[in-house]
Amino acid sequence: MRPAPRAVAAGRPLVLLLLLLLGASLSASAYTVRRVAGSLKDMPSTFAPAANAPRSEWRLAGAPGALESGGPSSQLAPANVPSTVFRVAEVPAARVAVTQALLTSLKAQQTDQQAIVIALPADVLFDFDKADLRADARASLEETAELLKSYPAAPVEVHGHTDGKGTDGYNDALSTRRAEAVAARLQPAVEGGRRLAIAGHGKRQPVAPNAHADGSDDAEGRQRNRRVEIIIQPPPVGARKS
Repeated sequence: MRPAPRAVAAGRPLVLLLLLLLGASLSASAYTVRRVAGSLKDMPSTFAPAANAPRSEWRLAGAPGALESGGPSSQLAPANVPSTVFRVAEVPAARVAVTQALLTSLKAQQTDQQAIVIALPADVLFDFDKADLRADARASLEETAELLKSYPAAPVEVHGHTDGKGTDGYNDALSTRRAEAVAARLQPAVEGGRRLAIAGHGKRQPVAPNAHADGSDDAEGRQRNRRVEIIIQPPPVGARKS
């Protein structure tokens, strides 16, 4: 006896009928059947855009016909001020360009504390061992005076420095007299009744060696140490530019 095959054979037509009905139902819901005369094998198959369908294209940005949002465009551009202007927020707008030129010409530096330092060589300002300003010091001092006008609320200091030769007492006095001479020349350019602070440091704050490693004289280093520094300090809290 082999009952199992007969049972399967008996149920097969019913399963096939259900599958056909399900397929017909799905097809009817998804497609519209249209009867045509003749055989489909003789009819060409083509693809065509649907009527009134939107058209998509790739074009170079800015090309005529490119898609645009209609709103304002967003662009990143350099700020309209020179990047080399120190503490530009303090500088009156009309003086930004001239301030950049002066900072560059005077080789100004900015410290970590935001102080602006102009170091003027003493050999340009003074004769050897003297504290009287030379005639050819005028150009550098005029540029410095003009720069001070760009920072109308900033305290200004004038510091004198010497090289390593001579005694501390002598160098302290010489550096102080030189700082006083420079401050007197710059004072008329300082607005708002501000008085320039003066300090003489002698040889205690060198920026270069006064001698080589073997002990011989370093003339170039000593020349760099002989200088007068004009320091434009950050303004007091709450001070505003004019």
